[in-house]
This record gives sequence, C-alpha cells and structure tokens, in this order.
Amino acid sequence: MSVFILFQRDDCHLCDQALALLAEARFPEFDSVWIDDDEALEARYGTRVPVLRRSDGAELDWPFDAAAASAFAT
Repeated sequence: MSVFILFQRDDCHLCDQALALLAEARFPEFDSVWIDDDEALEARYGTRVPVLRRSDGAELDWPFDAAAASAFAT
C-alpha cells in the first residue's frame, strides 16, 4: 500500500485537475480511492474531493498547488 491516497469520484473535473497537477509535480506514487459507492467515504469526503491523505492521517484538501503537494509529501 502506498503512503498516499487520493480520494476522488467518477466524472469529477476537480479530481482530473488534481491528477494532472500531481503528475506534473512528479508527486510520489499514490493509490486512488473512489468514494462514489461507499456511504462512509461519501459522508466524509463528498463535498471535499479531491483529498490527498498521507499514511499518518494528515489530509490536504483541494485546491492545492504543486508547492503545497510537494511540502505535503515531505
């Protein structure tokens, strides 16, 4: 399992933007979790996606930029 998880949903243009930004920033490998079919995740992240979560439980809410993502990764 990766140190990072990106919570997202299907057909989410903000999630697409976050994915592009993370790729451009050469962010470390992360897992993607879609919240659409999980009631608990939907309740927690429904209005916040995309959300980047680190294994220590810290979360970075959108909008974030490359500098914020890089700082979050260190």
